[in-house]
Amino acid sequence: MKCPVCKDVTLLMSEKNGVEIDYCPECRGIWLDRGELDKIVDRAREARADYRDDDRREYRDERYDDRRYDEKRYREHKKKKSPMSALGDIMEIFGGE
Repeated sequence: MKCPVCKDVTLLMSEKNGVEIDYCPECRGIWLDRGELDKIVDRAREARADYRDDDRREYRDERYDDRRYDEKRYREHKKKKSPMSALGDIMEIFGGE
């Protein structure tokens, strides 16, 4: 089969993980046969499902059960102000609105 872009270059075939692709050695374009895209999508879906299962596992790190890591202690920290917010505070001090 000829490359649809280059017109005169013959496509080469390659198989990777059960998916057959045709590619042009000149323009590096890749073409898939009917059903090949479905195979790629199915494999991606399976891999994504496996990845999600790994994320859902419960993990408890015993190192952080110490009182030093008290949750309340970290709630007391204030969020840093943006430069514009700090400028507004300075304006308030000097009587600006």
